Amino acid sequence: MITDQSFPWDTWRTFAAKHQPNYADAGEVAAVTEALRRRPPLVFAGEVDDLRQQVALAGRGEAFILMGGDCAETFASTTADQIRLKIQTLLQMAVVLTYGASLPIVKVGRIAGQYAKPRSNPTEERDGVELPSYCGDAVNDHEFTPAGREPDPNRLLDVYQYSASTLNLIRAFTKGGYADMRRVHEWNRGFTSNPAYARYEALAQEINRAVKFMEAAGADFEALRVVDLYASHEALLLEYEAAMTRIDSRGGDLYNTSGHFLWIGERTRQPQGAHVELLAGVRNPVGVKVGPNASADDLLQLIDRLNPQGEPGRLSFITRMGAEKITDLLPPLLQAVKDDGREVTWICDPMHGNTIQTASGVKTRDFETIMREVEGFFASHQEVGTAPGGIHFELTGDDVTEVLGGSEHLGENELGKRYETLVDPRLNHQQSLEMAFRVGGLLRAANS
Repeated sequence: MITDQSFPWDTWRTFAAKHQPNYADAGEVAAVTEALRRRPPLVFAGEVDDLRQQVALAGRGEAFILMGGDCAETFASTTADQIRLKIQTLLQMAVVLTYGASLPIVKVGRIAGQYAKPRSNPTEERDGVELPSYCGDAVNDHEFTPAGREPDPNRLLDVYQYSASTLNLIRAFTKGGYADMRRVHEWNRGFTSNPAYARYEALAQEINRAVKFMEAAGADFEALRVVDLYASHEALLLEYEAAMTRIDSRGGDLYNTSGHFLWIGERTRQPQGAHVELLAGVRNPVGVKVGPNASADDLLQLIDRLNPQGEPGRLSFITRMGAEKITDLLPPLLQAVKDDGREVTWICDPMHGNTIQTASGVKTRDFETIMREVEGFFASHQEVGTAPGGIHFELTGDDVTEVLGGSEHLGENELGKRYETLVDPRLNHQQSLEMAFRVGGLLRAANS
């Protein structure tokens, strides 16, 4: 049996590790991680290197990152239809943003690995019964029973299998003509045919004329039939992420092969914590969620740990400040990192700082509040003279009713129609496309 001591990147075990499952059987965990270490990689070093270069372009304002997907994937929702709808939504958004920005759009899904979520409270109480909180299908079951809520390490093997099948389907869709620009644009025209979205018709017509011009000019649409869609997730479960870390045979570098882009959450970004220690050694592009309590010193310490040489594309800060705070809190951080001189890519997560509850206790978000944080993100970068590198949304390709507002004016009374998320509320398909049109306008203004 291969022991943990055989792997030099397992130094994270000597650091404090927050938000890890409390597994009952250490021997069972060891058997699962040994099995994972022997399985093939889910992503490949060359793909990771390509993405790192594109993230570097975004950091310099020469590209823009679109990152989106489920708050928490579930095993039950990993179906061909639901994966296709997520891909379709991201591709539609990317076409709108490409036109609005006149920049390459780096497409990254919160997909094929986003099966775990940290929770504010380790336990949940219902009718006087207290059980461990649901922490995503990678850890336990949503069913409120003692057996269902018991953390089960064998679920990590399921994560691998579901992630592998999702990535296979993504590659089939994006390399098989499904992503042809002309086809994706036709989907967007269907979106703007809805009277609720009439204000986007002018931009849709501009995109239509541009596509027709390219066809008339003899553009090589064969080259536009395929796209690169990368996979990202929060690197939360350290046993899984360590088991999926491999030495690349080309040059001996370490790569986390569970996804192309990994991020560290706001709750686990301690510079001397286990999550930072594990990801400090890999060549993947790494993101760190940065909330309203982050200081300039926090960010500089994270740069020291995760990207001490300032390699472009290696480190991204994903800000989640809240719409009311971002224009006050973000500019000083941007300035401090700019003064430091080491390159960082900045991405806006306008979802997590703007979660609210309705009077009846339903967790939701408001579309216009989300949009205000995006606007504040762009305004902050304009103030400091830095590049807004991307956006990070929780979204789905389904017509759920989880986020208030949008052009369809979704109200509190309508949330119950299709409120399907098991953790946080997501933009639905229509709201996601509307957001793309709005952000496309901001990009156009920023680049004019």
